[in-house]
Amino acid sequence: MNVFENMSFGLRIAKTPKEEIKRRVDEVAVILGLEELLFRKPHELSGGQRQRVAMGRAMVRKPSIFLFDEPLSNLDAKLRIQMRAEIKMLHQRVNSTMIYVTHDQVEAMTLADRIVVLRDGYIEQVGTPIELFSTPVNTFVAGFIGTPPMNLVDCKINIEKNQTFVQFEHGLRIPVPDKQGTQLVHDQKVVFGLRAEEITPIKTQAQFPEEWIFNANVLVVEPLGNETQLHVDIMGIRVLSRCGGRRIVRANDKINLGMNLNEMHLFDAKTTQVIY
Repeated sequence: MNVFENMSFGLRIAKTPKEEIKRRVDEVAVILGLEELLFRKPHELSGGQRQRVAMGRAMVRKPSIFLFDEPLSNLDAKLRIQMRAEIKMLHQRVNSTMIYVTHDQVEAMTLADRIVVLRDGYIEQVGTPIELFSTPVNTFVAGFIGTPPMNLVDCKINIEKNQTFVQFEHGLRIPVPDKQGTQLVHDQKVVFGLRAEEITPIKTQAQFPEEWIFNANVLVVEPLGNETQLHVDIMGIRVLSRCGGRRIVRANDKINLGMNLNEMHLFDAKTTQVIY
């Protein structure tokens, strides 16, 4: 049995006309990049090509619900990006529900209308990709959603003269902006969370309030072209920062970092649930 017969097998059982079978198989083959492989035998295909054939068998039958179980796991990086876009376009073209299982949070963020985050068989959070990214309910979701994951550092609450700070182990303390409905207790153990894009090298002091600016030592520089990720040390606390790709920063540089504390998250250290 060749690839063409393999993909059209389910339609033949349903006694679909041959012309319709060929039309559907050809259409799906173009979407999956299999048009030049249709008359090969399955054993002549690579693992990634066989995975695409399995997807094609489901697609030609036009089901009301698709269940994709890590369909891109065996593909190389370039083809994975291409197939992600094709699955997204397929979802836009067909009036079918798609349930997509993946351990890759980038796939979840780019493909989903709604994401269900599971851990050990239990649901941690359900929401749109942006809801999970912006308002994670606990440290697990905060560390799972987003590339790179959110910076998460243990600390405690310090309240002085009606001003609230998060106090870190080596003396660093960061002010907590007032937020209505939040109840924090002095000496309460919490986990501080802030995403890398909210920690950026500053060009002028006017970009942030003075108390939101911190001196940092650059440990590692990871240039990615469109952006640069910086592993930095702030008074013994190591966090990940992000800046524009054309900003020239080198290891061991001393820089000023601005933190957008309006995007700060605080999680209870014991329950890991968000409290701020």
